[in-house]
Amino acid sequence: MQKWRLDFRIWHWIHAAVVLGMLGTVFLRKTFLSWRTNSELLTQKLAEIDLTVTEAQAKVLAKAIRAPMWEWHIILGYALTALLLWRMILFFTQSGKQNYQNIQKETLHKKMVKLGYIGIYAILTFMAVSGLVIHFYEELGLLKETAHDIKEVHELVFNTILIFVPLHIIGAIIAENRDEKNIISDMVHGGNRS
Repeated sequence: MQKWRLDFRIWHWIHAAVVLGMLGTVFLRKTFLSWRTNSELLTQKLAEIDLTVTEAQAKVLAKAIRAPMWEWHIILGYALTALLLWRMILFFTQSGKQNYQNIQKETLHKKMVKLGYIGIYAILTFMAVSGLVIHFYEELGLLKETAHDIKEVHELVFNTILIFVPLHIIGAIIAENRDEKNIISDMVHGGNRS
């Protein structure tokens, strides 16, 4: 019997792509597609060809340039929500819940890893729900100021994901080279139960 069912492995890799995609959109929004940087650049470059725009107009233009990319963040947010629901369903399969069975018999390190995964699922759930609330704040009858406050917390909590992703990758590589041989390839082809 395989260690990881096909549906769980598919979920894992789609989930990885979605989270990395969302991190990518945030990276672009904060760097190359920052409205602050690009509005200054637009103002400067347009002035060089004798066109003048106000600060507010440059801001509108800069935000319009990044809008298509930010739509991807929203689409990926919907995908994250669907994936979290899928993961909850998978938890009730043997393959999905096996990591959390007999946790009391595990080493302290293994317990911490497993609790870390539960924590990151909770954080991702918060991110998905808060993202949906931010996006649909008007439909939910919330004030713009309330949505802004939720956005501030959403962005703050994002930092935990930014920390978790490299730790997860590094941890998988270390485990592969120490006591959990084939952990990475098992998540590709399923592995065999010992």
